Amino acid sequence: MEIEEKAKYCLNCKLKPCSSKGCPLQNNIPEFIKQVKENNFKQAYKELSKTTVLPGICGQVCPHAKQCQGNCIRGIKGEPVSIGDIEYEIFKKAIEQGYKLKDVIEMENDKELQNKKVAIVGGGPAGLTCAAFLAKKGIEVTIYEKYNYLGGLLIHGIPEFRLSRTIIKETINRIIDLGIEVKYNKELGKNLKLEELEKKYDAVFLCIGANKSAKLGINGENLEGVYGGNELLEYNKHPDYKNKIVCVIGGGNVAMDCSRTIKRMGAKEVNIIYRRAEEQMPAEEKEISQAKKEGIKLLMQNNIVQIKGNKKVSKIELIKTNLVTMENEIRAVPLNIDGSNYELETDYVVVAIGGKLSKEALELGLEIDKTGKIKINEKNQTSNPKIFAGGDLTGEKGTISWAAYSGRKAAQNIEQYLKKNK
Repeated sequence: MEIEEKAKYCLNCKLKPCSSKGCPLQNNIPEFIKQVKENNFKQAYKELSKTTVLPGICGQVCPHAKQCQGNCIRGIKGEPVSIGDIEYEIFKKAIEQGYKLKDVIEMENDKELQNKKVAIVGGGPAGLTCAAFLAKKGIEVTIYEKYNYLGGLLIHGIPEFRLSRTIIKETINRIIDLGIEVKYNKELGKNLKLEELEKKYDAVFLCIGANKSAKLGINGENLEGVYGGNELLEYNKHPDYKNKIVCVIGGGNVAMDCSRTIKRMGAKEVNIIYRRAEEQMPAEEKEISQAKKEGIKLLMQNNIVQIKGNKKVSKIELIKTNLVTMENEIRAVPLNIDGSNYELETDYVVVAIGGKLSKEALELGLEIDKTGKIKINEKNQTSNPKIFAGGDLTGEKGTISWAAYSGRKAAQNIEQYLKKNK
């Protein structure tokens, strides 16, 4: 179906549940689709740019079925509007027709914010979004990035078969083109000191993520052949999977991305082990569907008990689970079924059950909350009011659109802070 046909399918609802309930960024979806219907792609891009600077990315990898499209009125009795496809096409048209972000975004250059300087530590979706919305106000922004490239998990967390590197590069260039300075190869706790940034800038925004893989806390986790999913994706240092069996523990997008990457690298068999049911997996539905099509096995309602082997992994012990709805719990809890243990042979185990803060982040001298993340108030401020934080670092929801929302919200809060502390 052509993009214009997809746009015409939209009812242009007045209540806009796709935006108000479904989109973390609250993009005005009916309005930008209306502009596409009228073949005015530049105006559609301008409308999107009021709330997001990542349309080409969110159009590809957002969990549309759980967010915007999952709240589409059309989807009640039939197929929802293809919102993600339309958003992505708007960005592609911007590239093809040669208009840039600075051509459509309304630069405000607020006099109250003249000569104000903000440092952003981390060049992922939260940092890039925060930088853009601060620059829009005329604030001098410098991004400090530990790698020699920007993008964060957009680059090293999502495989290229799922997210085009050309689109990422084009997105980043458009944001930097707003007048943002970037300092590469700068890492907190190594060649970058938080105290020095605090002295030099009027505010600091931390968004370095929480990309250290969480542990299972079971026997055998330190055997050779056990890997963290986040690290595999970030550093791209994989063992030889050819003709090997690999078990991936977890049900989110990192588990899916690891599994699909490993299968492409020649693994004989890839099993995803998840302790709940398939419909409860946090991964996007289309990623689960693709994984199945690619021959990846889903072992649902299985919990890992231990990893076995002599120095190196040889098998894992699993136990089956029942899902039970407990009092005061919304989500059903997986409970192990006594006596249902069994073993599964495997050559490698990949743990993809979430992330935690790096040692460097924990040593910043900022207050940590009970979940092990940096504690912030409703204004994104840490225990040091001049230092703001957001994204995975603070335990916010882990999708690209939620990270972007976190960055935009932080920009608004930093702006208010700067005006109060002139």
